[in-house]
Amino acid sequence: MPISRNKPTSPPADLPLLTSPPPEKDSLTFATPIRKLLSAHDLALFQASPTHALLLNFVTDLANAVLDLPNSADVPVSSTVQKLLDILDRVSETLEEFPPEDAGGSRFGNKSFQRFYDAVWERAKGWHQGLDMPEDAVEEVVRYFCESWGNRTRIDYGSGHELNFLAWILCFRQLGLLPPETYPALVLRLFNKYLKLMRRLQTTYYLEPAGSHGVWGLDDYQFLPFLFGAAQLYSHAYLRPKSIHSADILEELGDEYIYLSCIAFINSIKTTAGLRWHSPMLDDISAAKNWAKIYGGMLKMYEKEVLGKLPVMQHFMFGGILKAEEDMGKGAGEEDREGMRHVHSTWGECCGIKVPASVAARRAEEGHELRRIPFD
Repeated sequence: MPISRNKPTSPPADLPLLTSPPPEKDSLTFATPIRKLLSAHDLALFQASPTHALLLNFVTDLANAVLDLPNSADVPVSSTVQKLLDILDRVSETLEEFPPEDAGGSRFGNKSFQRFYDAVWERAKGWHQGLDMPEDAVEEVVRYFCESWGNRTRIDYGSGHELNFLAWILCFRQLGLLPPETYPALVLRLFNKYLKLMRRLQTTYYLEPAGSHGVWGLDDYQFLPFLFGAAQLYSHAYLRPKSIHSADILEELGDEYIYLSCIAFINSIKTTAGLRWHSPMLDDISAAKNWAKIYGGMLKMYEKEVLGKLPVMQHFMFGGILKAEEDMGKGAGEEDREGMRHVHSTWGECCGIKVPASVAARRAEEGHELRRIPFD
């Protein structure tokens, strides 16, 4: 195993919760979430808002809850968490109903995803029955859930959809159904299950990466696994950041640590030349002194690159639980809110240049009959 002279950082003791207590149920009003964040001015309002602080503090509390905990850690699973896990089982069963269609070798999104997506939207409210929440809240909560699986039209998926999954969980927290003692299970059981399910969706339907920065991005699809994964390894006795370059460690411990599983998954679908070539940012990060440095850096990066980027946040929706600021989105018509107007970055993070799925390229290498694209 790789040895580093950089000693692991001692885990912080008794970290306080950053997220304020949930509001009184009687004080909550519910509304169907809609897009509100449509300009740089709106983004600035959001970044100074209680909802921005709530999202960032909640994700920090979740990460802190799994400091030095492997996936196999014995953590309590409440009845609500179990019901949320059961909902993910229903999604998995729905996936089995809609196998990919023969797309003639295309490496871009498979249209069977749209049938899967429609089925999830049709069934989602029924799956949420039995959860102890006000009837008026169901539509709002379900909207975040449905947006967690990707975009129906573009057949893509990225960190903005992952953010909707976080918002789905946060809604239950705000409704008083997920106290802090459930946080370890929310990461180690619920989020892990979602991550594995999303990998199945990516490999089944060749979802295009929404917001990919190519080789200069952290990952084509996800962000939170790297944050949660760095927390798990915070003061590991012998695993160092450079350990991600050991195939033996990835094989032996990938099931125990989310970060290692992410590297193993990337390596399995991007086989060209190695991590330095296809994922230079992750390779650079592996030179950090310890996991504590990576953990702190990931938190800052999440605030800047996800919550702080208009091409990502313009698709996020605000309702009664996760509120928009009063002046946000003023002057925008329904067309804007329904996605007719987009802000693009130079990377094409929103709906610009189509990026073929890496998993499709990998299947081609394995002998599947897929039409090769001109820049291979």
